[in-house]
Amino acid sequence: MKPGPNAPPPRITRRGLMLLGIQLGVVGVLGWRMRDLQIEQNEHFAMLADENRINLRLIPPARGIIYDRNGAPLAVNRQNYRVTMVREQAKDPAAVLARLAEIIDLPPEAREKALREMEGRSAFVPVVVAEHLVWDDLVRVSANTPILPGVLTEVGLSRYYPHGGDTGHIVGYVGPVSESDLAKLESPDPLLQIPRFQIGKTGIEQRMEADLRGHAGALKIEVSAAGRVMRELGRVEGTAGGDLTLTLDENLQTYAMRRMAGESAASVVIDVSNGDIVALASSPGFDPNLFVFGIGGRDWNALLHDEYRPLAAKAVTGAYPPGSTFKPVVALAGLTAGTLRPGDSVHCPGFTSLGNRRFHCWKHGGHGSVDLRKSLSQSCDCYYYEVARRTGADAISEMAHRLGLGYRHDLPLPAVAEGLMPDSAWKKANRGETWTTGDSFNYGIGQGFTLASPLQLAVMASRVATGVEVVPRIVKAVGGVEIPVAPRKSLGLDPAHLRAVQGGMFAVSNEGTAYRSRSAEPLMAGKTGTSQVRVITAAERAAGVTKNEQLPWGRRDHALFIAYAPADNPRYAIAQIVEHGGGGSAVAAPIARDILLYAVYGGLPPLSAYPPEQRGKIEDERARMPAAEAAPPVPLPPGQRRNRA
Repeated sequence: MKPGPNAPPPRITRRGLMLLGIQLGVVGVLGWRMRDLQIEQNEHFAMLADENRINLRLIPPARGIIYDRNGAPLAVNRQNYRVTMVREQAKDPAAVLARLAEIIDLPPEAREKALREMEGRSAFVPVVVAEHLVWDDLVRVSANTPILPGVLTEVGLSRYYPHGGDTGHIVGYVGPVSESDLAKLESPDPLLQIPRFQIGKTGIEQRMEADLRGHAGALKIEVSAAGRVMRELGRVEGTAGGDLTLTLDENLQTYAMRRMAGESAASVVIDVSNGDIVALASSPGFDPNLFVFGIGGRDWNALLHDEYRPLAAKAVTGAYPPGSTFKPVVALAGLTAGTLRPGDSVHCPGFTSLGNRRFHCWKHGGHGSVDLRKSLSQSCDCYYYEVARRTGADAISEMAHRLGLGYRHDLPLPAVAEGLMPDSAWKKANRGETWTTGDSFNYGIGQGFTLASPLQLAVMASRVATGVEVVPRIVKAVGGVEIPVAPRKSLGLDPAHLRAVQGGMFAVSNEGTAYRSRSAEPLMAGKTGTSQVRVITAAERAAGVTKNEQLPWGRRDHALFIAYAPADNPRYAIAQIVEHGGGGSAVAAPIARDILLYAVYGGLPPLSAYPPEQRGKIEDERARMPAAEAAPPVPLPPGQRRNRA
């Protein structure tokens, strides 16, 4: 039955009220939650909603600085303005790069290189697309980041070598990590994944990489959906690499390079009191700055095809027949073995016969009666043929090794030569032949199988000068901590034998073959050497041996000289080689004399250090000497001079 028109309205039941209340409560909670999500937590959830909104990036550490012994910087870091791109944030990298090219100079080949690099790396890894920008370019890119998604501007550090080619062979250079670099490592440092992160490629930079690199920091940043960096959320600074102090004296090193200018040559100077290598010069040099960001084809070809081999660190990697600079070793071997006494004489008619073959002395008419002092002073070959015949290869080899030859010295440089000081067992094992008297004759004058580097010859000169086991070193301190000097051990040689050889070397410089390269005061003791690089036939000898200056450069003899000074209280020893320079007395000795005097005087020696009749010539030579390259000023970032020793 339907209610009438005057019937009272239906009442709301308690159940209805409860349902209404529940509905209103649910709506209220939803409204509050919506407000909370949209207003209170808007920033948090907006950040989570955008893909890769928070990025964690490694901060490359500052590479350690390399100094010389006096604190002069040899390798430093300079600011480098650059632009990077993250592929996944750019969405269309090619289009973004095209827009970037309208803002800064970015040629097509640079864009193609960047795209290839992005394809080879994870999508979230930043890739460098342009670097070494000027400040105005950096500002323009920064101002246009809203239309350049995925593009970031950065201020990094790049390596710079203030002294260029003067120290290039020692310090080496850095370069971007290559795939081959990564393939050599089982667990590569995450730093090496940073695009174009630079590591040592050669020289000290390579061998001391672990000390110089440092440890990465971390940067947490907020990035918009378009790829624009909104803010920095956190930063943990890395640890800078340790500074290195080398034993080199940069002033002496520079002078040595200037003095050898125009020659294919090498010079090594050692402080005999502690083994410090104060000069390690190979001429010509190369500028390591060319390699830091990738050397151009023209520069590379010029270095590669230069017959003077500027890329070769001749001072440590070169292995040459030592020629007559080896004679002090043979003399000490004979004296120690008892096959020679200082007063023994040998007659030199200009040759020594062995069967139907003649072994010639450099002096065609011979030296007549020769004792030890005269044999060194006049560099008589026949004397040393006889000493080597009496003494034998094994005793000579043992003495050579005792004096630092035929041994790879432990230096943090690549391809340090071992040289070769053969003995009878070596020839049997390597040539399948028995050692002969003719082999001993060649050994006696530093020819035949014998090979030594300038570094080894400098060590040998140091040990002959002092009678102790001078151990060469090139790194003086790491991270401000001094590296201990190796203990000075006696070589166990008879002092009388040493004095006899030292006296002969003093005579070389002051009355013998190096007399024209003496100092005003009798300061030096040395030994000249000339090593052949060609075979002189009997027919050529009968017709007259062709002079070096008449031969093509590559067939001329090597010129060598070793010395130490002061003779009565040795402080420095030197080994000098001029490739295909001709005679050691005429070419190598004058260069070595000047460099050694520079070391002794602690700077350019006064003209009074030279014989009066030579001072005008020395003045002219100095005027013609190339000036040191003017290195541009290097702005060092704050705190870069951290650990100078």
